Parts: sequence; C-alpha cells; structure tokens
Amino acid sequence: MSVTASTPSEHKPEPEVRTAAGVLRGSREAGLAVFRGIPFAESPVGALRFAAPQPVRGWDGVRAALSYGPPPPQSSVFGMDALARETGDGWLTVNVWTPEPSTGAGLPVMVWIPGGAYVIGASSLPEFDGGRLAGSGVVVVTLNYRLGIEGFAQIEGAPANRGLLDQVAALQWVHDNIRAFGGDPDRVTVFGQSAGGGSVAALLAMPRAAGLFRRAVAQSVPGTFFSPELAADIAAACATELGMRPTVADLSTVAPSRLPSVAEAISVKIGQWKDRWGQITHRPIPFAPVVDGDVLSATPWQALADGAGRDIELLVGHTRDEHRLFSLIDGVLGQVTREQTETALHTLAPGPDGARRYREGFPAASPEELYELVNADWLFRMPTLRLAQAHTAAGGRTHVYELTWPAPGMGGALGACHGLDVPLVFGNLSSGQPALLIGEHPSPEAEALSARIRTAWTAFAADGDPGWPAYDIERRLVQLFDTRPAVTAYPEETSRQLWQDHTFPPLPLAGE
Repeated sequence: MSVTASTPSEHKPEPEVRTAAGVLRGSREAGLAVFRGIPFAESPVGALRFAAPQPVRGWDGVRAALSYGPPPPQSSVFGMDALARETGDGWLTVNVWTPEPSTGAGLPVMVWIPGGAYVIGASSLPEFDGGRLAGSGVVVVTLNYRLGIEGFAQIEGAPANRGLLDQVAALQWVHDNIRAFGGDPDRVTVFGQSAGGGSVAALLAMPRAAGLFRRAVAQSVPGTFFSPELAADIAAACATELGMRPTVADLSTVAPSRLPSVAEAISVKIGQWKDRWGQITHRPIPFAPVVDGDVLSATPWQALADGAGRDIELLVGHTRDEHRLFSLIDGVLGQVTREQTETALHTLAPGPDGARRYREGFPAASPEELYELVNADWLFRMPTLRLAQAHTAAGGRTHVYELTWPAPGMGGALGACHGLDVPLVFGNLSSGQPALLIGEHPSPEAEALSARIRTAWTAFAADGDPGWPAYDIERRLVQLFDTRPAVTAYPEETSRQLWQDHTFPPLPLAGE
C-alpha cells in the first residue's frame, strides 16, 4: 500500500510547483506544503537494471505528489520486506516538506539519506516524516536509493555503488529543482545516520557529488568500506545461491523482489566465509560501499585526509552505547560470555596486541562491557571520530557531538544506543519503530532534548554553526547531548588512543 498524506487544509488551495520535468500538486499539512513520491530518475528495471540512474522523463499536465513512492526491494529485517511489497518499481523518488513553496524564499535545504545497513530503508517510514523539522524554517527532502544486491553488489557489467549514484542523482535533482520549492540550492545540507551516515561520508569523497551540497551531517558513520576483491567475492557467493554468475546478464533475469532473500541466505551462513571475508562475518555485513577506483577512489577517511570536501562544513557524531541495540537484537544483552568477548576482541581490536590493550585500557570493565566497547568502537564510534579528525587535519571546519542521554524506553536497558538520535533529530518521538526507544509517552526532557538537537541541526544547515565550538586536534571539544548538555573534551579518550593509528582502510579479501 502507498502511504498517503493526511487531510489537506481547507483554507488554502493545494500547492503546485513547476519542476524541470513538469508540474506537481502536493498537499498542505500543519502549515507546510508537502510533496511525496517525486521521481528523480527513471525506474531502474528492464533495460536500466543495474545501470547508473537515468534522468526522469517529463510529463504533461499536473502530476499528483500525494503518496510516497514504493520502497526499493529489501531485507526482511524488522519486517521491512512487507513494506517493500508495495506495488510498482518506481523506487527512485524524493519527498519535500517546505514552509514556503515560492522561488524567492531562499530557505536552507536538508536532504536526508535513510540508513539500514545498506540492505533496508525507505523514506516512507514514519520516523522520517519531515514535518517537525521543516517547521523550524528549512526545506526537508528525503529520498530512496537502491539497496542490497540491487544497489551495492559488485556485478560484472554494472557500475559499482549504484546506491551511491542514486543519491548523487537525487542531489542533482535537488540542485536543479529545489528553488521552486522555496529552497536555496547553494545552501544544501546532506544528512544521514548509520548506513546513511556512511553514505554522507562517501559523498564527501566522491568527485561526482562535488558542488551538490555545502554542508554535511554524518551520524554514527560505519567503518565498513569494501575492497573490490571482497565485494566481488560476496557477489559471486550471492550469484551461486541462484546457480548463476555475478553478471548483469544473469542477475537481470531474476525478479528484483527475489534478490533480498538471496542476500539474507548469505548473511545467515556468513560464518563459513570467515577465513576469506574476515571481520564482516562477525556482524554480519554483506554489503557496503566499494572503493572501486571510479565512483569511489578512496575511503572517506583517506579522501578527507587528502583534502576532499575541505570546503564542506561537517557536523559528525555518535551515540555513547552504539552496540547495545545490536546486543539486544542478537539475543546476547545481559548474557555475553567470556568466550564471545575474547572472540570480539581478537577479531575487531586494532593491531596485533589490540585485545590486551583493551583489557588494560578498561581494567574495571566486565566482559560484556568490553564486548560492547570493541564492537561499538570498530563499527561506529571510532570511524566517526576518525572522519572528524581527517576533515579537521586537512583544514575543514568540523563540529563533533556525542549523544549520551540514556533511552528511557524498553525498560531503560539500551542506554544511548544506536538509532536513538533519529527520533530526536526529526522530532517524531511517538511514531515509527525508533520511537520505542523513547517510551510510550515522551517525557518533557525528551521533548526538550529533541528541540535542542533540531535547533542545532537546522542552525548548522542555515549558517554552519550548530551552537558549540569547532573541533580541533588539541582541545577536541565536543557537544554532549543529555538532559543537561555540556561542551567538553571528547570523552571516549581511552578508545581514541587505542585506535589513533588505525586508518580504516578498505576491508580486504583474505590472501589478496
């Protein structure tokens, strides 16, 4: 089913906007003009399957933009495959919330890239409704991009990183059309969390995205970027599940709706490739951006250290307890064994003596605390910090935060966990799955914290200043978001020192 807009206001006519492809009619909701399901590229099916996104064809007359477009095919995690069973293959769409749909408004623009481990995610999810954020005086754009095999598998005859190319196409659409919605194409901020944060980091490194945004917000950036060899080996395993080769010719014969289950089958038994695929089998993570030498010529950390994105203002940060949610999902929360901790330390800690250094660095930590720390540091916390350090060292302006407010929902067991920032940034504290972290009835402190974060994000989008000092290598000042906010030196100092020599290179295929 398509998710439709709520009842439009009866006091004003429905808003209409002329884009390069044709006229759109939206709806009015809570004082905003809202346009949903706007195609920014042709449907990537048929002859366009596994191809780079192609410009959308124009239309005559007025096109209704009242319902979200169908999500791309995706994994069944969190029931997302049911959402993706909506009819249609027009996955590549954007949605716009604007306070003032007129060409002279010149409002800051915030473009959201959904996360979901590069295998799930859709702009139609209620947690990504842009109404409250746009109510702060910005134009909010959300988008869909290809996921899993469709978007990120290394397929012979296809460009790499098709999901990232989709994001670039959406940003090009914003650049070409957002003025008609009241936005300023020279004040575009791209923001995203988890795989969305990794996508933002990748966009900073991509020449194809240069000039399409002025600022970036990267929340909980994952450190997983693949070498071409690793990505090709994973794609070959996926194709073998189907008795095929990892080529466009073979995989194009498989219905898009079938491919996510193939990727899931690989994830379930990913441990059998532990000696070839290494660290990603621990999580498991079968898809990520590929440092292919064309779309992405270097990891974000290397590219930023070399000066890429130096003129882009960057806001970057993570939550304190990034891994606790995954411990819950994996069924080990509160019952991590010493053996599991040892495996995690020896698999993920940096350097040949990383496990010993973790134990010495955190002498009072329990096995479970060490397990959470090394998982969180490897996957999110230290890649995020390293991005800030690389950008700052190359002369870029960077602001860093850490969310330390413990989530009160689900009995308060998850702390400041991964994903907690999403409802706080959007202000959607009682809708969507992440709202479970907030609790059944959002407290006044949750509302106040959300308002504070929204103010910081929108102020950054407007003028590059979220309200606290820029990060520098000497003082390392960061904003802590909690019941009582504070600006202090980066608090995860032990982890920072443990990882200070690690560069987050592309993850290799063993033996390559």
